[in-house]
Amino acid sequence: MNIKSYVNLYELLKINPSTREENRAFGITHVMLKNKPIEQLLTWIGEHKQSLKRPLISETFSSYLYRVTFALVLIAFVLGLLTGVGLLSYSGHEPVNVIYFMAVVIFFPLFTMILTFLSIFRASSSENVLIHLSPAFWMERILSLLPAKVEENIQTFQINPLLANWVILKRSQIIVLFFSLGLLLSLLGVVVTKDIAFAWSTTLHISPEALHDFLTTLAFPWREIIPSAVPSLELIEQSQYYRLGEKLNEEMIAHASQLGEWWKFLAFSTLFYAIFLRILMFIFVSFGFNHALKQSLLTLKGVTKLLREINEPIISTHAKRKESTFTPNEKNYSQIVNSLDASYDSIHGWAIPHDELLLLGDSMQVIAPKYFEVGGANTFEEDAEVISKSHGEVLLFVKAWEPPTMDFVDYLTELAEKVDKVIVMPIGTEKREYDASDKEIDVWDNKLTILKNRKVWLKR
Repeated sequence: MNIKSYVNLYELLKINPSTREENRAFGITHVMLKNKPIEQLLTWIGEHKQSLKRPLISETFSSYLYRVTFALVLIAFVLGLLTGVGLLSYSGHEPVNVIYFMAVVIFFPLFTMILTFLSIFRASSSENVLIHLSPAFWMERILSLLPAKVEENIQTFQINPLLANWVILKRSQIIVLFFSLGLLLSLLGVVVTKDIAFAWSTTLHISPEALHDFLTTLAFPWREIIPSAVPSLELIEQSQYYRLGEKLNEEMIAHASQLGEWWKFLAFSTLFYAIFLRILMFIFVSFGFNHALKQSLLTLKGVTKLLREINEPIISTHAKRKESTFTPNEKNYSQIVNSLDASYDSIHGWAIPHDELLLLGDSMQVIAPKYFEVGGANTFEEDAEVISKSHGEVLLFVKAWEPPTMDFVDYLTELAEKVDKVIVMPIGTEKREYDASDKEIDVWDNKLTILKNRKVWLKR
């Protein structure tokens, strides 16, 4: 399930590619999906997608999202590289202040993730200010100002506000993640290619001991595994830097080789706080996006009606014409069934497709463990195989407007020899709600009267 499914369903509901009867036949055919509306909708989309015009709006829309997302990710990655290079810029006269880099790879990610959590609880609101603070939101707005061709068929497409907000949230995680990857790459690249002296400096009155305790706490995810990636108290004391004078003091110069050890802590801080936690946040947001997508599918205009047509039987609440009481006489077939049972051992349909046969059974409120399409395009061998599988009581649907042929008579005779009882039921067309006229039934009545088979009954 993805956003393509949402767009395809949106378009299919607009063109209404299937009838009430076809939707119910779909529901009967896929009875295992009952009470699973999302699975029903996705399967229905798959079966009717060919009704949509090419190119599909879903493909166009998805392609547009991909292109925009790729552009945003690329921009974020480059910005991450440039930011890292700027923060790690070292002239040889003044050390690199690790506080700046820590702020970007630790505190900024934590802050943005808190904003993300707050945004999640407000994602259903179209006026969510927190969503509008997302880098994806504003970077996309900037891109939209650039000259570019946007397909006309997606300009008018209106996405659900709930789903739109979750798209922004999900893309924001990807964008910030690639920004952090750019930072990490710049750190590793600068460390490998340059000899950097790291130090720390702040206007706040913080003792080396307090900073050591704080950094040790920040390093809890890896301090036991890689203790060398945690700055020692000695390193923190030696690398404290005061901007007054803007020169490296003699003690720093004497311990220049040790000052570079800060990179391990910075690298692992970037890996954990800026990358690993962001990946976890992306996974969390992805679950939320999928939930929002399901909600959006179910709230699309026309979905409720579609699901009702799929799951509810087609039952006529009244007769279109006044029914008359049938009284048999010597010229009429005597073995008449006035009402159907709730179930039969099997249901056969003479030249009636399997799906329509299921729909007929559903409409008549009868069930059977087996449904067979016989006659029509079937070979004699195929019909004989169906007869061999039949037993007990069989309900046989026939098209009332078609006269019984010799092929039908032969099949009925052989079937009656194999089973206990056969109920022949002539049916009308879908437009008439399968109601057959008296004249049509009389044709079948006369044929069965001539046949005179004690196992064959007629439903009038």
